[in-house]
Amino acid sequence: MTTTPFPPELLRDVEKRRTFAIISHPDAGKTTLTEKLLLFGGAIQLAGTVKARKSARHATSDWMEVEKQRGISVTSSVMQFEYQGHTINLLDTPGHEDFS
Repeated sequence: MTTTPFPPELLRDVEKRRTFAIISHPDAGKTTLTEKLLLFGGAIQLAGTVKARKSARHATSDWMEVEKQRGISVTSSVMQFEYQGHTINLLDTPGHEDFS
């Protein structure tokens, strides 16, 4: 029998966690892909807010004013939602080398 220094509840939580980093070159659609995953996972109710910048609603990942104005990610953003008994972590990363 193997013992572990971690509580069983923590181990169960870790086993249910899935983490994905969306990484690519500029303008490849990383934030759009992230938004689609959030939509299909039920974390958001409306797709297309990344491109519809005049809308009052924006993707959670592009929250800074410069990101909204330029249509690019400047900082990495982590979003989390539950899906089919798993905790999904999405990391949306900037593609432009100035912000990587």
